[in-house]
Amino acid sequence: MHNYLDFEKPISDLEGKIIELKKLADEDESIDTSEEINRLESRVNDAMQDIYSKLNAWQKTQVARHPQRPHFVDYAKALFTEFTPLAGDRKFSEDAAIQARPSARFNGQPVAIIGQEKGNDTKSRLKHNFGSPRPEGYRKAIRVLELADRFSLPVVTLIDTAGAYPGVGAEERGQAEAIARSTEMCLNVKVPIVSVVIGEGGSGGAIAIATGNRVYMLEHAIYSVISPEGAASILWRDSTRAKEAATNMKITSEDLKSLGVIDGIIPEPMGGAHRDPAAVIGATGDVIAKALADLSQRSGTQLRAERRQKFLDIGRNL
Repeated sequence: MHNYLDFEKPISDLEGKIIELKKLADEDESIDTSEEINRLESRVNDAMQDIYSKLNAWQKTQVARHPQRPHFVDYAKALFTEFTPLAGDRKFSEDAAIQARPSARFNGQPVAIIGQEKGNDTKSRLKHNFGSPRPEGYRKAIRVLELADRFSLPVVTLIDTAGAYPGVGAEERGQAEAIARSTEMCLNVKVPIVSVVIGEGGSGGAIAIATGNRVYMLEHAIYSVISPEGAASILWRDSTRAKEAATNMKITSEDLKSLGVIDGIIPEPMGGAHRDPAAVIGATGDVIAKALADLSQRSGTQLRAERRQKFLDIGRNL
């Protein structure tokens, strides 16, 4: 069963009827419900195409946060092999919100991978702090970036966070400094960096590992300087105006592609990535492979210079 979003009620009603008809047919083999099921499935497809062809920014935010959406661990398991996880920042502790692997293979090619993991049930969400990294996570990412630079390993980063953890302890241990150092390291390394926003790309917590030579977004992902709820609280002191904030902030993949913030959009299956995780993970792998092949033709000095210029140019031609 899917977890339906509030705007998916027409789809949930139809799919509920399909489930009832299939159950009825299983209980009594003399009843043939196939024709009615086919008719309802056709209506489901029509409803899904109609709804998902005109999603607004707030609805896309809901899809990006869908609890069944594939996370970093799903991409890592499907796309990479022979990976060795790295734990700890050698300063304070381990942070499970950021998963970092300095040694992995992507289509047989050695790479380093960094990503944010939210978890998929209560236990794992608590373990991964709901995908909101503490300073230790960013310092762990810096360790991996340093190793990648030393051993000339391309870096793949997968972004999915509402933002860095804003707790008192994180601030006391230098959250802002850790984010800045991670962003700086992304800009300085002389190896290719390919970044993909697979869900939420929230604030500095996202940019700290998303400062890549190529930056992509899934079709229904979002990428913003602050969450819509946070923006609404600051602008209007009313978090219930998050829908209005989302629209004004231009946080969708289409908006950011038109503004030159990202390099490309990876299409999602109809109904969102959670409807067909294997398809969207495969499409993401194809985009990463193409980007790495293109970037491999450049020297380290060229990669660093182009990456820095890419971010300096954002907003200049609007």
